[in-house]
Amino acid sequence: MTRRRTFLETAGVVGSTVAMAGCLGLGGEPFNDGEIDFNVSPSVPQEDLEVQYSPVREFLSEEFDRTTKMNLADNYSAVIEALGSGTTDVAETGPLAAALGVNDDSAEIILQRKGYGTWTYKSIIAVRTDSNIEEVADIEGKSVAFSDPLSTSGALYPLYNISQAGVEIGNLPEGNGSEAAFDAVFAGGHVSAYEQLVQGQVEAAGMGGFVRDTGAGPSPEEFEEDARTLAESTGLPRAPIVVSPELSDDRTETLQQAFVDAPQEIYWGADGEEGTDDDLWFDDVRAADVGKYQSVVDVATELGVGTGVFESN
Repeated sequence: MTRRRTFLETAGVVGSTVAMAGCLGLGGEPFNDGEIDFNVSPSVPQEDLEVQYSPVREFLSEEFDRTTKMNLADNYSAVIEALGSGTTDVAETGPLAAALGVNDDSAEIILQRKGYGTWTYKSIIAVRTDSNIEEVADIEGKSVAFSDPLSTSGALYPLYNISQAGVEIGNLPEGNGSEAAFDAVFAGGHVSAYEQLVQGQVEAAGMGGFVRDTGAGPSPEEFEEDARTLAESTGLPRAPIVVSPELSDDRTETLQQAFVDAPQEIYWGADGEEGTDDDLWFDDVRAADVGKYQSVVDVATELGVGTGVFESN
């Protein structure tokens, strides 16, 4: 693949600007105007962007002597589209979106993140505690919330479990779900899917297991009071950090190594203290490529999910 994007070696001290708009491509051409554009996936609430990611922004600005802008993406598809077009340079996103982005020549996986002490995580389907849904097959004819069509734990694996239970999923997650044997709703985030469930807007919800286990939305005690786990998938590879294929090989390797060598403080949020509410969910990274996510690719292939999902979402 031709790699056209390079850093311009301009001089000067760089400030620590952050773009808080929920859109992509702010600030013009990446690096050509001396800026690094970093997109954050929709799994991060808008209000957490600055407090959680400001140390990452400041680290990149200092490491590369460039202003770094943090942009909150509207959805996973938008992250991959921006990487492919070169309007963003580096991004954090989900395993499925990243793997499909690599297949579409729109992204390159450079790192895997570690969170809550492990390199893997879980996907769950939950129902309310008073629900009469006792097994996954009972979802037929019900309403189900999912996170995002390109979410690994919030859509792909829940849909796989539903399909394995003999319930027709139609062309989900690529299509509108009109042929599915249940009503599918995409909530726009894992916590949002949970909230739709407990508020009675849907009868079941697919989400990352971290919603149940970590206090990312409700506390574990609140989750146990309001919801119960219907199905669970384990061993999902934790989410990657990806870069635009427009970056040169040298700059891609430099970014990768910078994150690997970064101090622990970049994960501690704006207050600079470990173990407080503004910490990032991940606290380490390691070099990785698309091979790390083959298990996700295999599930996507079994469900017939391909790069066409970018066009439909």
